[in-house]
Amino acid sequence: MPGGFVLVVGPSGAGKDTLLRLARDALGHDPRFVFPRRLVTRAPSAHEDNLAITEGAFAAGAELGAFALHWRAHGLGYAIALETLAEARVGRLVVCNVSRRIVGQARLTLPNVGVAAVTAAPDILARRLAARGRPEDGDLRTRLDRVAPIEAECTIRNDRDPESAAAVLIAHLRARAA
Repeated sequence: MPGGFVLVVGPSGAGKDTLLRLARDALGHDPRFVFPRRLVTRAPSAHEDNLAITEGAFAAGAELGAFALHWRAHGLGYAIALETLAEARVGRLVVCNVSRRIVGQARLTLPNVGVAAVTAAPDILARRLAARGRPEDGDLRTRLDRVAPIEAECTIRNDRDPESAAAVLIAHLRARAA
């Protein structure tokens, strides 16, 4: 079935946003794909090109059903815009970074959901989190010890160069859209 969602999940520091950027660079011209920017209750950074939303707007949007998906993690609100649902329903593949904890709900409420899991070795995750220096990353040990296994159609090990890992994601997305 064409269209739907591919949810990119994995631990903090796995490189999900980097792989999504590389996939968007490779596939963004193809009308079969949509790479929405997440709404996040923090300003964009070099590590994530999100759309900033206030806490009040996030709470109101969640209450009014204004998001295709929304969740809270690490003291922040995250959402995927409602218009992505219409994109998926007309046959486009919506590719977005979400929390592993929201996948079950997404499978119940969104059409044709697939999951691509990104992972990396613990020492690499720790190094990447430390380099980001985000306040919400807080205690690195706690972040690294959180394990949330997830059933995924595609698992991507992002331990080496991001281009190699992105090639796996791009191949998976092309196969899903075919």
